[in-house]
Amino acid sequence: MRELLIAETAMIDIQNQKDNRNIDIQKVGVKGIKYPVVVLDRANGMQHVNATINIYVDLPHRFKGTHMSRFVEILNEFRGQISIKTFHKILQEVKDKLHAESAHMDIEFPYFVEKTAPVSEAKSLMEYTCSFSGQNSISRTDFLVGVVVPVTTVCPCSKEISNLGAHNQRSMVTAKVRFKKFFWIEDLIRLVEDSASGEVYSLLKRVDEKFVTEKAHENPMFVEDVVRNVAQKLNANDNFTWYSVEAENFESIHNHSAYAYVEKIS
Repeated sequence: MRELLIAETAMIDIQNQKDNRNIDIQKVGVKGIKYPVVVLDRANGMQHVNATINIYVDLPHRFKGTHMSRFVEILNEFRGQISIKTFHKILQEVKDKLHAESAHMDIEFPYFVEKTAPVSEAKSLMEYTCSFSGQNSISRTDFLVGVVVPVTTVCPCSKEISNLGAHNQRSMVTAKVRFKKFFWIEDLIRLVEDSASGEVYSLLKRVDEKFVTEKAHENPMFVEDVVRNVAQKLNANDNFTWYSVEAENFESIHNHSAYAYVEKIS
C-alpha cells in the first residue's frame, strides 16, 4: 500500500498543466454512461430504469484538461439515488469536485406506462423516451423535463381529395418543458397524445384497431396542427414557464418526413 501511495504521488497530473492557446471550453466531460436511475411513477410509486447520462463542466483556458474519472466517481456516490430530487445536488457536487464554474447533465431513459385498449380493455406496457436536463452555474440554474411520444396522424388534405380513405402515419412528438412546481410525466404524455389524430398502443385487438383507425380518420391533422395543439394546451397551464415542441411525421406515401417546431419565447 505504501509503495502504491508513493507511486501515485510521483505521477504527473497532465490535466492540471497549463495550456497556452487561451481558449475556454464551455463543455467537457463524459457522454453515454449507462446507469440505473429512480423515477417517480404515479401508479407504482417508483420506477427503476436504465438511463444514458452525459455530464459536463466548463474548462478555463489555463487548464489543459479535466479529470474524467471524477464524473463517474460522483455517479457512484449517488448510486440508486439519481432522480429529479437529487439532480441539482449532483451538479453541485460535480462543480465542487472539479473546481468548475458550471456543470451540465443530461439523463435519457425509457419510461413505461400501462395503457388500456379503448374497446377490449386489454392492458399492456407502452414505452416512452423521457429526459431530464439541466445546468448549475453562477449565472443560471436550469432544469427541463422532456418526453418523446409516438402518435398517429391522418393527413387532412389526403382525406379531402380522396374518394376512399386517407394516408396516415406514425409520428413522434418531442415536448420539453420548464416548470414551477412538480408534475407527473404521465400528464405530459397524455397532453401530447390528446393533441394528435390518435394514440399508439402496444396491444390492440381487432375491435380496438377499428376504433382507433376510425377515430383518427375523423380527426385529421397536419404536423403543424399537432405542435400548435400541444402548445395551446401548455399555454393554458401556468405551471409551464417555457416549452419547445417538435413533431415529425414519417410519411407513408412520401420518401421524406414532415416536420414542425414551436417554442415559447421566455
